[in-house]
Amino acid sequence: MYKVVFYNRNQLYEVYARAIFQSEMYGFIEVEEFVFGERAKLVVDPGEEKLKNEFAGVKRSYIPMHNIVRIDEVEKEGPGKVVDVKGSDNVRPFPFPSPTPND
Repeated sequence: MYKVVFYNRNQLYEVYARAIFQSEMYGFIEVEEFVFGERAKLVVDPGEEKLKNEFAGVKRSYIPMHNIVRIDEVEKEGPGKVVDVKGSDNVRPFPFPSPTPND
């Protein structure tokens, strides 16, 4: 079981998955078999519900390496989280050159 923490649109995601791989697509990590909390819970966590809805029907997700904060191998899954990143308005991503049609 793996805990994957990554940035996505000014939010920090913490998800649990059973399998991760370095992708054949350069610069991406493949995350498969997402794991969410037990469905029989009486208390509903809105953050985890948001993750369940966002990743519903997703077989495999490709996450850019530069968005990943950390990957931990863990004994068991915990609750997934989505946290707004405060103060990120002043931070801009490093510009990458875009290919021209002649390349």
